[in-house]
Amino acid sequence: MSILVDENSRVVVQGITGREGTFHTQQMLAYGTKVVAGVTPGKGGQKVEGVPVMNSVAEAVDKEGANVSCIFVPAPFAPDAVMEAAAAGIQVIVCITEGIPVLDMVKVAAFLKEKDSVLIGPNCPGIISPGKTKVGIMPGHIHRPGSMAVISRSGTLTYEVVDQLTKAGLGQSTCIGIGGDPIIGSSFVDHLRRFKEDPETKGVVLIGEIGGTAEEEAAEYIVQEFDKPVLAFIAGRTAPPGRRMGHAGAIISGGQGKAEDKIRALQQAGITVVADLAELGKTASQVMAK
Repeated sequence: MSILVDENSRVVVQGITGREGTFHTQQMLAYGTKVVAGVTPGKGGQKVEGVPVMNSVAEAVDKEGANVSCIFVPAPFAPDAVMEAAAAGIQVIVCITEGIPVLDMVKVAAFLKEKDSVLIGPNCPGIISPGKTKVGIMPGHIHRPGSMAVISRSGTLTYEVVDQLTKAGLGQSTCIGIGGDPIIGSSFVDHLRRFKEDPETKGVVLIGEIGGTAEEEAAEYIVQEFDKPVLAFIAGRTAPPGRRMGHAGAIISGGQGKAEDKIRALQQAGITVVADLAELGKTASQVMAK
């Protein structure tokens, strides 16, 4: 099994006529993703890579049965794109866009509370169920079907970890990049709950980073409810306080968000924390062999 997306997912790409939208539509189609529609207001009737372009997400839902959205809309317009997708009944919304202002995401988060949609991102690489579908920008060739789940705040570290898992003979059930902004649509805990119920997911890798309290919250949840093996890596151990590192949310401020605090919380929860990223694949093999 996989969570949230699979071979039956019908994807609409918002911003399909832009450079990034067009390129990654090509990549998703090549992977086997069912991209059934694109949306760019005012450009309805065109086609991109054989995919029909429509003027609204509601039209894509009505005409093509779209149930997953992938958003490549520029930051000033991305919040409206997310809310449009949710209002149209899209079940899973993947927002790749980076640079969305925090205040705009506050409005989006409030809007989504009244909807049944799951938002992944923004500022994320998306989600992939290896061998079934990918929605976003993850490099499909490094993934293999299997039983390890990956949940990550970092895009590039996701690719490194997946590559190591694959080379270690550990395929993946679903890999999710949740994004590194201060306000994101879904958390470690949200997805851990889903993986708990997935019988084919046997273990999980969490990739965290400095800033916020998401990793500590995940540790608390794992202690209370999660009974599958979990490994973790925390990026930013040498980052100085007050300086943003990579993501908008990757900053130590107000005495919170330090790598050592996260590592301590995870270790106290019985989670194997890998200090050297290069050892993650090897360590995962050892943990899963127990």
